[in-house]
Amino acid sequence: MHHAHTVTAKQVKPLCWKNGAVVGAEHAVVPIYDHGLLYGDGCFEGLRFYGGQPFRLGRHLSRLRRSLSALDIQISYSDDELQAGIAECIEQSNMPDGYLRLLVTRGEGDMGLNPRHCVSPNVFIIPASLSLVSDDTRQRGVSLITSSVKRAVGTGLDSRVKSLNYLHSILARAEANAAGVDEAILLNQFGFVAECSAENIFIVSGGNLLTPPITDGALEGISREIILSLAADKQIPHREQSLTTYDLYNADECFICGSGARLIPVRQIDGRIIAQCPGAYYQSMLAGYQALIKAECFVERV
Repeated sequence: MHHAHTVTAKQVKPLCWKNGAVVGAEHAVVPIYDHGLLYGDGCFEGLRFYGGQPFRLGRHLSRLRRSLSALDIQISYSDDELQAGIAECIEQSNMPDGYLRLLVTRGEGDMGLNPRHCVSPNVFIIPASLSLVSDDTRQRGVSLITSSVKRAVGTGLDSRVKSLNYLHSILARAEANAAGVDEAILLNQFGFVAECSAENIFIVSGGNLLTPPITDGALEGISREIILSLAADKQIPHREQSLTTYDLYNADECFICGSGARLIPVRQIDGRIIAQCPGAYYQSMLAGYQALIKAECFVERV
């Protein structure tokens, strides 16, 4: 491993990992002919670390492998090698808690979109500090709108692939910005709720905890999976169910979740006030989520 730069005290961005070597952020770059840049051809994972330990890394790595398999991108690194790179990035970051982006591009090819000419994928691990909402917002709850942007299902690109093309989400978030709210909900082309621009969504209705099925265009979220399993542990009635905006407007509670966002209660959707925010189900799930982080990331600490 070579370090082609000296780290100065002023360097704000932590060191990154590119194709097996730890390098400065300015060296963790893609060529102009990388199909990840030219066509959004690639995939990624976003995960958090707490107390220097990545949270649910195994689940993130297996989802990354599934995305790679769906896109037919073959990387030469084993999970153990990626894990070692992640540990190195966390250590070099000097941050006890933070966020990691694990990113794979198709790699450098020619200007044509044919992936056959791309020689080898580029693999990056990028540490960052990420705070999506303030503690104050977390207490008060966020406001959502329904976006006009649709998350189409059955198009051949499965919502389970966490691809580098996030234009749907970006346009939806831009709509939220324009409307002066925090986040946007994407429906699929049939009018069923898929997810938010970067989070899965849950509602509580008649004592049941409900979330849209993956088949309606939701990402197979790791936090979503945690919440469904916490509900089972706590014997809270829960199920995956197709939802429309009508269901959201009439929800007793609503919250959104993601590895980056964690859990955030929803106060308002399209101007309708949600009855309970933050509600009892949210509080229960949040406590369970935090207990898991403590158990899995601080297990060897006193």
